[in-house]
Amino acid sequence: MLHERDPELAQVTTALRDARAGRPSLVLVTGPLGIGRSALLQRLPAHVADEGARVLRANAAPMEQDFGFGVVRQLLDSLLAGAPRELCERWTHESAGFARMTALADEAGPGPEGPAAPEPALGGLRSLLEDVCADGPLLILVDDLQWVDTPSLRCLAYLAKRLRGLRAVLVCALRDGEPRGRHPLVCEIADAATHRLPLGPLSAAATAETIRDHLGEPGHEDFVRACHDTCAGNPLALTSVLQDLAAAGHRPTADRAEAARSARPADLRERLARCVRLQPPAVRDLAAALAVLGDHGDPALAARLAGLDPIGAGAALRALGELGLVADRLPEDRTAGPRPRFAHPAVRDAVHASLTVTERERLHDHAAELLYRTGHSDEQVAAQLMAGVTSGHPWSVGVLRAAADTALRRGAPEAAIRYLRRALLDGSLAGEARARLLIDLAAAERGLDPAASERHISQAIPLLPTAGQRAAAALRLSPAVLDRTPHSAVDLLRQAAAELGPPDALEGAVREVALRLEARLRQCGVADPAELASAVERLHAMGEEPPTATAAERELAAVLLNAAVLTCRLPPADVTRLARRLLEREPVASARVYSALPLTTVALVAADSVDAVGSWLSVEQRLGRRDATVADAFGHLEQAMVLMGRGRPAPAHAHAERALRLADAHWRELGVASTIALVFTALEMGDPARGVRILEDASRRQSSCLTLTVGLQFLGAAVDAQQGRWAAAVETLMAGGRRLEAAGWRNPVLFPWRPRAAGLYHRLGDLRSALALAEEERLRAEAWGVPVAVGRALRLQGTLVEGEAGEALLREAVGVLRGSANELELARALLMLGRRLQGGAEADGLLREAAALATACEAPWLAERARGGGGGAARPKDALTRTERRVVALAGRGLTNTEIAGELGVTSRAIEKHLTNSYRKLAVSGRRELIAALPRLQAVKGG
Repeated sequence: MLHERDPELAQVTTALRDARAGRPSLVLVTGPLGIGRSALLQRLPAHVADEGARVLRANAAPMEQDFGFGVVRQLLDSLLAGAPRELCERWTHESAGFARMTALADEAGPGPEGPAAPEPALGGLRSLLEDVCADGPLLILVDDLQWVDTPSLRCLAYLAKRLRGLRAVLVCALRDGEPRGRHPLVCEIADAATHRLPLGPLSAAATAETIRDHLGEPGHEDFVRACHDTCAGNPLALTSVLQDLAAAGHRPTADRAEAARSARPADLRERLARCVRLQPPAVRDLAAALAVLGDHGDPALAARLAGLDPIGAGAALRALGELGLVADRLPEDRTAGPRPRFAHPAVRDAVHASLTVTERERLHDHAAELLYRTGHSDEQVAAQLMAGVTSGHPWSVGVLRAAADTALRRGAPEAAIRYLRRALLDGSLAGEARARLLIDLAAAERGLDPAASERHISQAIPLLPTAGQRAAAALRLSPAVLDRTPHSAVDLLRQAAAELGPPDALEGAVREVALRLEARLRQCGVADPAELASAVERLHAMGEEPPTATAAERELAAVLLNAAVLTCRLPPADVTRLARRLLEREPVASARVYSALPLTTVALVAADSVDAVGSWLSVEQRLGRRDATVADAFGHLEQAMVLMGRGRPAPAHAHAERALRLADAHWRELGVASTIALVFTALEMGDPARGVRILEDASRRQSSCLTLTVGLQFLGAAVDAQQGRWAAAVETLMAGGRRLEAAGWRNPVLFPWRPRAAGLYHRLGDLRSALALAEEERLRAEAWGVPVAVGRALRLQGTLVEGEAGEALLREAVGVLRGSANELELARALLMLGRRLQGGAEADGLLREAAALATACEAPWLAERARGGGGGAARPKDALTRTERRVVALAGRGLTNTEIAGELGVTSRAIEKHLTNSYRKLAVSGRRELIAALPRLQAVKGG
């Protein structure tokens, strides 16, 4: 379909009617490449069919300019094609003009100019057209006038000045910007035009109609806008893009807008490349310079790269604009003036395709030197170096290293790695200089490719002259704060540490390196009980005030503090004091990411003292960037840990998800830590669907991290429990707990697995095992001595113990938890105590407080239970099926699941399922609450 060309069609129709009345005319259709000149000429015959005009048509081509009278011959052939036989005979045998023109065309040999048409022959052409016009008006269409062969141009120029007396309209299409459009004969024809029809770009509305034509449905406004902006209303570009999208099966929806912007149709690229190849050298060179410089080149810089003076560059730029290949773009700095940009992304591809490999290599190398000499940014220069194969510039390695530093600062380690690998290829570096480059590359790789980072460090170490330098190089390995360090990396660290000697015997920078090596090696043994014990002894040997003045001292103190927290071998007050000292001396937004210092946050969470780290993180967040780097990911991860310490698992989960998204792009180790945070927040939220998704995603992450392995076991147990597989769940929980105990990890705040296992034993009817675990948890919690652990353990015991003793334990739990930062645990204890009281003003007040705290903690599942009357009031018996009522009655008599299964003649798994459904319907958490609720059921009949 031809859109928005009705005025031009109407004007030709009017001109044809005027010609019928004896007023001939010459119509010149102009416009840049792809604007639709040829489409308009193709549409004209059908549009004027009712006018009874005879149509003569010729299409010029750049490769046919050497064929003299080629266009005239096409016009003569089209005159005879389809004409009645008697007319053909009259024109061929009776018209002397036709005979003279045919003979002249047949005699024309190849050549750019061809034979000059004698005056009688030119007169014969007009005489022939006059004979044809006697039978009706004549419409003569000549497409691509700029490529018409010179003899035919002479004929058309002669005819253009002698149309009077003919009932004819001559329509010529001329492409803007073509150098041959300035040929004297073309200009002569153009100057004789009666009407000029410059074709403009399509509007957004016409773009939308074209989309409907090609894709069969209306386009979403975002898709239409993307097509219109990308193609700039050019019909050729638009139809090529739409055909490309249609072939790929894309629909014109909002989510396909980006596909429209990035489309590079091959046919469009080839058309544009042919156009570029036909241009004069100056125009081609400027187009190539613009393509090579991309968005960074201003016109003056492009002119220098193309080797043009200002006047020649201005003329070439105007030609590119007239061709429709280049459009102006306003820069951010309006004082700099407009900068040229290619009208469509495919133009740059086409320009590149028009160059040979040697030409592209030379241009990129010249562009790199030009940008370097004119003070452009390192990354702009590096981009040109990267586009070439080799570079012999003495400054190229320095530029690539500086560009890598810039890329790392903006959170693009992949780009930094590419720059540094290219520097290794370009530079003829040896010895220490090559080692420094290898170390920089390893530092950039450590988050994305630890194996390559370790390999490059191994290559660099032998090239360094001193032990201190070799040790510092070993420290550039990616620290495994949570994951297990590969043995080869541990060997590198041990060799470096052994070469340096004990840190206490060293001074200055070498001592700092030795302390950091010790911190790394001690963290490598975090899952070894003997190594943990050694680390705690080292911490105690430092005295009450371990040194924290330097970054290395703080990193070692953080590792040793983590060992003490895991093993519960340092009082929580001392943990809090040391952790706060570390934070006070650690600058915000520092380079602590690739160290063990984030373990300080874990220590404060375990000590139930997250206020200090919370305020510290808020300052860091204000100074940080917006989700762009690995440091931002660590910020989200630390925020997640603090929120968990405050009892807000839902927002903590959101921060962990953001950290994981950034981690996938920046650092595998951080991905492990983020997954751990997701696991433990999901456990607190009790969402089985979320737990299944996390388990599926985590199964794709290869990690030997003990925390992640055990956390996934706990999450799998939670999913099993929510699906009624209690026996399997408790077995998995106990296995994970035993792994933690074997590693020496005893902290009840960080790993509260016993309360979950005790709850499962209670559901299974094994009260003895549940109480034993609860007692173990209470002893561990009291030994550690922080409110959240003690309060949680007391709540667990109070839930399991009946009567006044259980109520007293719950009251004590509430009192203890009022001194904790974890408000969610307080809400749980308030809920349990309110349920136990079963009505009354005190119970109502406790439940209201529990609901308010749960709401503040963004825990709607807990708030709903608190607002539902505490769960002690059972729902009507009609909520239970007949079988469920029988199972509940037997459980109320004290029978175990196995005994109930034997009584009813079913499996124990079936009993577990019926009890799970009953707990959910009656809003109780276990067998004890179920038994307490039995008297309130109206009529429960046992089997």
